[in-house]
Amino acid sequence: MEITNNKSFYYPPGGILIWIVVFLELVTFSMALLVFMSQRQTDLQLFSESQKLLNTTLGMLNTITLLTSGLFMATGLSELKSGNQKKAVLYLWLTIGLGILFMALKAYEYYEKFQLETSVISNEFFMFYWFITGFHFLHVLVAVVLLSFMLAKTKSGSYTFENFEDVESVGIFWHMCDLIWIVVFPVIYLLH
Repeated sequence: MEITNNKSFYYPPGGILIWIVVFLELVTFSMALLVFMSQRQTDLQLFSESQKLLNTTLGMLNTITLLTSGLFMATGLSELKSGNQKKAVLYLWLTIGLGILFMALKAYEYYEKFQLETSVISNEFFMFYWFITGFHFLHVLVAVVLLSFMLAKTKSGSYTFENFEDVESVGIFWHMCDLIWIVVFPVIYLLH
């Protein structure tokens, strides 16, 4: 099945709007992480002691989960573009499932933090931890909801190899969530 693309070479995949959103989100998270690293330098002992309370195993599992989901998202979009809607639907399901797994693991990690009586007001480290990881969690939640709509419309035949730009846009948003977590995890959980 030959796919024709009438768009200009310079037109970005998913459309310009999603790339503006991605740029703004990356700037926002970058600034938050830069401030986190700067503040870390003002009280290394507090940040180091607080970091020891984080569950790096869950953080690593979440990293693997998101990276795998990113592979499934890319594969699903590729299948959709190739005209194989059945496989595209399968990979979208897998992507959504791993997104839900990520949120479940993160929710369990948050539960652990509540058991340790840490909160946004515990100290500066945990203020950053809760805001940065919580903001990322919300992005994953939004992406899972959007992917669920894409899945339903792909199953119904609304999205095909001729009409996939919305799925591509949500895929780009999903990969942005992956990328952000790949930076958040080592900065917050691993760097000393």
